[in-house]
Amino acid sequence: MATPFGFRRRIVSGGASMRWPRGVCPALGGALTMVTTMMMTTAVAEAQETPLEQIVWDLSEIYPSFDAWDAAKARLETRVDGLAAFRGRLGESAAVLREAYDEISDTEKELARLYVFAFLKADEDRRVSADQERRGLAAALLSEFGEAVSWVSPELLRVGSATIERYLGEDPGLEKHAFNIQNTLRQEPHTLSDEAEQILAATGPVVQGPERIYALLTSSDITWPVLTLSTGDEVTLDQAGYSLHRASQNRDDRKKVFDAFWGTWNAYQNSIGQTLDTHVKSHVFQAKTRKYENALDAALSGPNIPTAVYRKLIEATHRHLPSLYRYFRLRQRMLGLDDLHYYDIYPPLVASDRSFDIEESKALTLASAAPLGGHYLSLLERGFAGDWMHVYPQAGKAPGAYMYGSVYDVHPYLLLNHNGQFNDVSTFTHEWGHAVHTLLSTEHNPYETSSYATFTAEIASTTNEVLLQEHMLGQDISDEERLFYLGTALEAARGTFFRQTMFAEFELRIHEMVEAGEALSGEKMTSVYEQLLRQYHGADEGVMNIDPAYAVEWAFIPHFYRNFYVFQYATSIAGGTMFAERFLNGDEQARDDYLAVLSAGGSRYAYELLQEYGIDLAIDAPYDALIARMDRVMDRIEEILDRQGN
Repeated sequence: MATPFGFRRRIVSGGASMRWPRGVCPALGGALTMVTTMMMTTAVAEAQETPLEQIVWDLSEIYPSFDAWDAAKARLETRVDGLAAFRGRLGESAAVLREAYDEISDTEKELARLYVFAFLKADEDRRVSADQERRGLAAALLSEFGEAVSWVSPELLRVGSATIERYLGEDPGLEKHAFNIQNTLRQEPHTLSDEAEQILAATGPVVQGPERIYALLTSSDITWPVLTLSTGDEVTLDQAGYSLHRASQNRDDRKKVFDAFWGTWNAYQNSIGQTLDTHVKSHVFQAKTRKYENALDAALSGPNIPTAVYRKLIEATHRHLPSLYRYFRLRQRMLGLDDLHYYDIYPPLVASDRSFDIEESKALTLASAAPLGGHYLSLLERGFAGDWMHVYPQAGKAPGAYMYGSVYDVHPYLLLNHNGQFNDVSTFTHEWGHAVHTLLSTEHNPYETSSYATFTAEIASTTNEVLLQEHMLGQDISDEERLFYLGTALEAARGTFFRQTMFAEFELRIHEMVEAGEALSGEKMTSVYEQLLRQYHGADEGVMNIDPAYAVEWAFIPHFYRNFYVFQYATSIAGGTMFAERFLNGDEQARDDYLAVLSAGGSRYAYELLQEYGIDLAIDAPYDALIARMDRVMDRIEEILDRQGN
């Protein structure tokens, strides 16, 4: 439930978009706009030739020192306490309403600055306890802020929409707050009394408990297996090791990696199952308390996304499973296998030993983004010239990749773990898509409406990935290189569309089970996930063999702690592909439409905004366009293979 200031949208509910293995994310977002790509990597920083001090972000642009951070925290504690002075006064006049909103909004903006500094600093090296404590202090103050403004929505509704609309017309200073105010009025049926809102706000740390427990368990407490590969190398199969070695060219090694890694997760099935069950029950409880029909309805109410989008995504994906099965059969053909197992998904269809340093990643991103126009490119160049990135893996650093764009009057920050593979280039252009989205939103909107929805955020990143793929395919390259990049495009469709929809369907099913009064357990979740694995991978059609031991994969996916979040990866690659196809087909209006979406920030409801510019994700067209492109890619691959006699 959003407050008039978008507090829950911005800070509590999260704005992280993340993929693990081309697939999944934790984070905070909104005004705390964080979009992430969780690509597990290995710590090879010492192998980089560029000194680390030259490739890390400069957080002094947020605060010059820890002392400055401490002083800001003390000031904000006083400001948060002072917000109570406006309680009971919102109906006095338009001027008082404006003063209240200005003060609360500015306090929130400074809290975002405080939190982002602590978050980024803590992710540089998670072993530094002082940095983790600072992050905890910032999170606690955010929770206090949530309680301190919990009375605003009920009071605004008591004043009444007629009076509020009159105030909006009387005072031009309220214009920047109008969207959030009207969004609060829209959600009147689900807004509780002052006391009830305050109680729910106070439960924030409790509600977030399962996610925190999961994060600590999976990052600190699991004992990862050590495996000797066919090369004689001894490797630790933590999340980074698994991500690297599951793509081994040696099939026996791949099976050993899967058996050892998922065997470890199976040992934690019950405890993680209890954690996720508690998390799901908290969603169901909040939905019932706020008088929503179900948890899905509650989750999509804040961003005002029709539940028809979620259900259309699943329906369209089921309809297009034959194209996914075709890809799996093509994968089997290219790998020269007699049959296909789940551990055969990750090795590239064609191996590539080409390495891309960070400068080449910049150059390729600029070249592939050319259809987006000169202003877009100038924003990229501005970012590349600054100390906005933490580039290479190093001991203790957070894994994966993300863009954090929540310090409104500074600039976005990007965490990467760049290893020089093409996938790292794709991640680079993905995250910079988010960064430019943030810059455009900030350029065209006041702080109050600069926080864009995840529903549009991932379109900004996936469009860049499609443009990168097409740019690479447009070069003068060999058939083998062409097969590599075509294979990358297929993996993007599998990992970002089909896989994320499978996750979304799993998430919906376990919520519906709890809503129906069923008891969840780790074992039951594994059973549900196995059914979906078999359906999505064509087990009953003889396409792929699914080992039941691997069905504990659900426990590996942190997105299930984000509350109906992950479906937006799948909708976004469909929307992003539709935009990219328009660019590539010479649609002169496409660039203006696309930049208008990015520049709108959070000033409009994302679903309606996309609809206006030709992307309706509640109908078949975007999904059909994505699969049509996927089928064309497979046609091109088969043409090359047939010509080669393979």
